[in-house]
Amino acid sequence: MTNIDYNALRADFDTPLYIYDFDMIKARYKAIKDQFIAHKSLICYALKANSNLSILKLLASQGAGFDCVSIGEVRRALLAGAKPYKIIFSGVGKRQSEIKQAINFGILMLNAESPAELESIEQIAKELNKIVNISIRINPNIDAKTHPYISTGLNENKFGVSIDQARIMYLNAQKSAHLNPIGVHFHIGSQLCDIKPIIEAANIVSDFTSELIAAGIEIKFFDVGGGLGVRYDNEIEPDLYEYAQGILGALKGKDLTILCELGRYIVANAGELLTSVLYEKQSQNGKRFVIVDGAMNDLIRPSLYSAHHGVSLASIQKPNENFSTTDIVGPICESGDFLAKNISLPQLQNGDLLLIKSAGAYGFSMASNYNTRPRCAQIAIEDGKVRQIGKKESFEDLIQNEKEFL
Repeated sequence: MTNIDYNALRADFDTPLYIYDFDMIKARYKAIKDQFIAHKSLICYALKANSNLSILKLLASQGAGFDCVSIGEVRRALLAGAKPYKIIFSGVGKRQSEIKQAINFGILMLNAESPAELESIEQIAKELNKIVNISIRINPNIDAKTHPYISTGLNENKFGVSIDQARIMYLNAQKSAHLNPIGVHFHIGSQLCDIKPIIEAANIVSDFTSELIAAGIEIKFFDVGGGLGVRYDNEIEPDLYEYAQGILGALKGKDLTILCELGRYIVANAGELLTSVLYEKQSQNGKRFVIVDGAMNDLIRPSLYSAHHGVSLASIQKPNENFSTTDIVGPICESGDFLAKNISLPQLQNGDLLLIKSAGAYGFSMASNYNTRPRCAQIAIEDGKVRQIGKKESFEDLIQNEKEFL
């Protein structure tokens, strides 16, 4: 984002502040959609990356579908204008009340992740006297070679079922009067810059799909999950053409609709966190700290994953050449409260502004009120215009669900 008056944004909305480039979000969505332009496809935005209603409305207007992992996310998507037939409900721990609501909403399909869950879906569908579209998440036991917390395709992970389990589940679903198995699904992990594991998994699941079709199960959707990596530091983003061609090649001519569940790829680099410098501090052993008003409750990825986010100067009152290595830390009472470590910055003072880059995914969506800190405001920039899409919480917002019990 260029030609932005960050001091004016601070004056209007305070800091910390999330800023999203809506033009980039549209461009990123279009870039992946265009790769499948000659084939039936549905790009389902993964709400867990960033579930702001205005972002969802923007993507719905572009024709996106939505991948949800809670009934709350399903309701968010619907509220933002999503068509029910473009919504998938995934996740390993759906409550029965959530399953019932999803069925009544008439979404595209529920993605089952265990035999017990499939039985629960069938029982609820029977009670409602409805036929429910389902897919089953297959765990192909492929090492995605990513951070262990975001690896999901190995036998040791909690997600999905083995092919042997899936085979039994599909055959049982085929016999059911209330289940309609129409999709196969896999997702092996997030922040993948090497697409080889994705293509390997696609070939394995495609071969299994051939087996299902031969058994008379009318599969219509081939869901490859998400996980495409983005550049946070020196990563090389996957080539979208090679990604799409690899998936199309794995399908071996099958007439199936391809589903992709991309979240990070669409929004990560379209978001920034603006934060104000409060103080500089130097420890007894010479360690330098820049203390800012943003904290781990605003952006937890560095603390949780040791994730890297680029940092740039949004404004500096007295430019100087005195660069040195520093950590950027926040006000929260935790040693793990940092936004960046061991980066080179000039000497800073109260009121200088820093930008934490690539914060559009898993930033605000993972924010909390730890230390009774309000979640910050969010703004969008589109066609050069600024508009607010989320207000900063007040102290009253934070205590409203507790006051009545005093």
